[in-house]
Amino acid sequence: MIQLAIQSGGIIFIYATIWFIISVIKKRNDIADIAWGIGYVLLCIFYIFTQEYSLRAIILYSLVILWGVRLSVHISVRNKGKTEDFRYLNWRNEWGKSFLLRSYFQVYLLQGFFLLIIISPVAIVAAHTQPDLSMLDFIGIAVWCIGFYFQTVGDFQLLRFIKNPLNKGQVMSKGLWKYTRHPNYFGEVTMWWGIFLISFHSPYGIYGLVSPLVITFLIVFVSGLPMLERRYDGNPQYEAYRKRTSRFFPWFQGKFE
Repeated sequence: MIQLAIQSGGIIFIYATIWFIISVIKKRNDIADIAWGIGYVLLCIFYIFTQEYSLRAIILYSLVILWGVRLSVHISVRNKGKTEDFRYLNWRNEWGKSFLLRSYFQVYLLQGFFLLIIISPVAIVAAHTQPDLSMLDFIGIAVWCIGFYFQTVGDFQLLRFIKNPLNKGQVMSKGLWKYTRHPNYFGEVTMWWGIFLISFHSPYGIYGLVSPLVITFLIVFVSGLPMLERRYDGNPQYEAYRKRTSRFFPWFQGKFE
């Protein structure tokens, strides 16, 4: 397991460095969002060719590759023809002369570090001989499917809403966005809880709990919901939407924040 962790770290270090160089050439850091999903795909492919096969591992590889490819394609389509994402543009302005150095460490290498933590349940399964599947594996698959539905459908609904010129300046509050202000983020977190459940019966599987805990913390408290919602502070439409719609967990409309 230690050897696999070192190998994975080396791959991601090189991978992150290559994407940083690309970002300098293209003069936009938001390609890091595209690199995020592909990084997981890269490691899964590495595990496929270097580790022993098991049904549990094959299931995990398939789910993660499906998620990673879909997410990266979606972000590529979403960003095409647009300026750099507001989060990265703000950092570009704030960091000034130290922009390149901080981009390398605080965007690309830090993202690679979190990637290695979050994919840990998959790495644990890849590195050990696996017992037979249990009911918990199927529960995990079901949880993952729920998450994939929320992220995929939520992304599609938002993309279609944004592309309609009649919706310019409006707040998306239909479809899944009626029940949670962030169905795509809810979906991502839910998928990684599903991945952990599938990996749980692996030897040392309990240590994979760090994965859903970290992604939940990052999205709910750090770089996901807080950064996005601050962008809409003072927007009357969003304030009204905020008061009637659940922040994260899907629920019927009512009185919230």
